[in-house]
Amino acid sequence: MKLKSKILIIAGSDSSGGAGIQADIKTATCLGVYAMTAVTAVTVQNTKGVKSVVSIPPNEIYNQIIYTTKDIKPNAVKIGMLHSTDVINKVLKSFNEMKVKKIILDPVMIAKGGSKLITDKAIELLKKKLLQKVSLVTPNLPEAEILTGIRISTEEDMIFAANKLMKFGVPNVLIKGGHFKSKKVHDIFVNKKEIKIFTNNRFNTKNTHGTGCTLSTAITSFFSCGKTLKKSCELGIKYVNSAILTNPKFGKGHGPINHLNSIELKKMFK
Repeated sequence: MKLKSKILIIAGSDSSGGAGIQADIKTATCLGVYAMTAVTAVTVQNTKGVKSVVSIPPNEIYNQIIYTTKDIKPNAVKIGMLHSTDVINKVLKSFNEMKVKKIILDPVMIAKGGSKLITDKAIELLKKKLLQKVSLVTPNLPEAEILTGIRISTEEDMIFAANKLMKFGVPNVLIKGGHFKSKKVHDIFVNKKEIKIFTNNRFNTKNTHGTGCTLSTAITSFFSCGKTLKKSCELGIKYVNSAILTNPKFGKGHGPINHLNSIELKKMFK
């Protein structure tokens, strides 16, 4: 497989391999994209929950970004877990030097098991300064509620929340509807020119750990290759749905999805 582009992933590590940097690298690789990383935190977790989070010093996060990208310039950047104001400020500083235009933000705030992964002050800074710098933000319903202060219970609420997020300076929003208890999952892409609703069947499984990380990295991967943001969202959602459908059923809690669903091994590797 010939590599199509290069992306930088700024996110936390997941020791269980289902989410975070581990899921991001698998996703980019399986979609034919070269992945570089800046690790923001090391989590101790498994499919049943997060035991602890160890923060990487903000200066070292900044150094990872700058030292890596001075050598290999990424076509796009994906941002995941940013847990403090110091980390966000260092990432913002790095963007001023890096000058990459395609940036996708997955505002990771709450782990699948319910653990909070970001401070309240960091959320405010993210809203006031970071959203202005990114091309797309991809919150799930709880994250969209935290960012906007809006209670979301309908598709109309999702669109209203997306428009409120755009007032913070982000030009494109994808709000994920997986937390609704409906038979269909509706993910809504919104910008000033259009609204696109992606509708898919819901799969009856608890093995969805890392879907948010995976989706944002899939979108970044397609976007880095020159596809439009709307098309990148469509293809990213298809990839994640296939990964959920073929999940390996690992672990006793919320298990991982199958990032390898996009790969067909040649005979020589079988």
